[in-house]
Amino acid sequence: MRPIADVAAELGLHSDDCIPYGRDKAKIALTAFDRPRRGQGKLVLVSAVNPTPGGEGKTTMSIALAMGLRQRGRSVSLALREPSLGPVFGMKGGATGGGEARIEPAESINLHFTGDMHAITAAHNLLAALVDNDLQWGSRVGLDAKRASWGRVLDMNDRALRKVIVGLGGEGVPRETRFDITAASEVMAVLCLARDLDDLTTRLGRIVIGRRADGSLVTAGELGAAPAMTALLRDALLPNLVQTAEGGPAIVHGGPFANIAHGCSSVLGTRLAMHHADWVVTEAGFGFDLGAEKFLDIKCRSAGIWPSAAVIVATLRALKMHGGAPVASAGAPDAAALARGVENLEKHLETARTLGLSPVVAVNVFGNDPTDELAWLEAWCAERGVRAARCSGFAAGGAGALSLADAVMEAAEKPTSPRFVYADDAPLAEKVRRIAQTVYGATDVDFAGSVLKQLDRFTRDGFGHLPVCMAKTQYSLSDDAKRLGRPKDFRVTVREVRLSAGAGFVVALLGEMLTMPGLPKEPAAFRVQVHPNGRVTGLMQGD
Repeated sequence: MRPIADVAAELGLHSDDCIPYGRDKAKIALTAFDRPRRGQGKLVLVSAVNPTPGGEGKTTMSIALAMGLRQRGRSVSLALREPSLGPVFGMKGGATGGGEARIEPAESINLHFTGDMHAITAAHNLLAALVDNDLQWGSRVGLDAKRASWGRVLDMNDRALRKVIVGLGGEGVPRETRFDITAASEVMAVLCLARDLDDLTTRLGRIVIGRRADGSLVTAGELGAAPAMTALLRDALLPNLVQTAEGGPAIVHGGPFANIAHGCSSVLGTRLAMHHADWVVTEAGFGFDLGAEKFLDIKCRSAGIWPSAAVIVATLRALKMHGGAPVASAGAPDAAALARGVENLEKHLETARTLGLSPVVAVNVFGNDPTDELAWLEAWCAERGVRAARCSGFAAGGAGALSLADAVMEAAEKPTSPRFVYADDAPLAEKVRRIAQTVYGATDVDFAGSVLKQLDRFTRDGFGHLPVCMAKTQYSLSDDAKRLGRPKDFRVTVREVRLSAGAGFVVALLGEMLTMPGLPKEPAAFRVQVHPNGRVTGLMQGD
């Protein structure tokens, strides 16, 4: 690895801008924004088709693309999310890329890194402790214990904590509450959308912790919690600098999940990369229907940015799965399944074009992919006027992504401008409907129980202008994980809505989506080993 100071210098950062965290990573002070702008800041959004449970290598392709652009002599920086310990020890394993297309130091990034996740967890749970303490002493802010809505978080998959009762044994006011995973915390979203330290404190103060008996909202600001929460998050707000396996800059900061949160790395990290590099490669979690939609409708709307190009990652195995092939055999030759499953990709391409983007399809190539099927997919894309490029970044690093880099640079020559799925002033229910119909292809939306009344209440409370963050399965365009391919004639159901006033959006939970995942029968944690020399293995799939 290169010295982190050399990586920083490649972006034009000064030594005063960097706060070293050991020899191989650093925090970037926000004074770096005061340096003269040296980058054109062309933003490239990487998303994907609806994935298999193991994922389609979207992070790997993002890293490979950045490497390829750098090998083409371009000034480039990555802007990626931080891994959560939930997936690291759960089903997917680590999130630092793979093979020759990875970011380093991978072990550190996948585990404790610079402590950002722990700081977010601590700040969230500090607020929870202050809420229960306020209730214990009769609530000076008038919070109704039965209407307290602020739960707790943990950066781990732990289904046993989804619903809990606190305050038992005479210690506090007994009440039912919940644990979410840290990636789903509103504090995570606040950190990722904050513009600076003052904005962070303001957003934390707007967090709603519950209601009074008369129905009026109670905020973290009224409780007096925001300054102490900001103190815990002061260093976590600073973007992290690491490097690719080829020594290129990578800003890794923030980590909300796209299936239960807004799925994008921090605004500060992205804007910092755009300030200092000509090309910025960023990703939006899971399929285009989740991460990319939220990237455009939430992050870009908030930050005043817009991508110059978009990439949709596809694999033969995912397309075959969507065509009916079992996941376990999706790597085997199956032209019929591929021909059926490509409809999933087709819907994502249509959505991207509806939003004014000319997408490039990055075909993540596996060693056993049939060459005739790869050629068929490229021809299928060409027939629809879509540029497709094979990428073997996992095996060859930047050299395996040169064709993809060329295709992206060509696509970025066409001007783009913001085109959102819905207008700011549309009613909240209509925003949900527009996403479901435009992005998922649903015929309509069903609102369970009192959801419509809750949305009306949010509007009366002054939050009708907020964007909507949809929480649904990543495996399907619908809200049913088993409906693969491109479902037809389906409706989606919103079973619950939550107000995230601090982050600045309303969360709509669809189908059976949960904000605290569980571990699979055979967790990835079982393959993690620490060797006598201190080296950790098993954090990544295939490791």
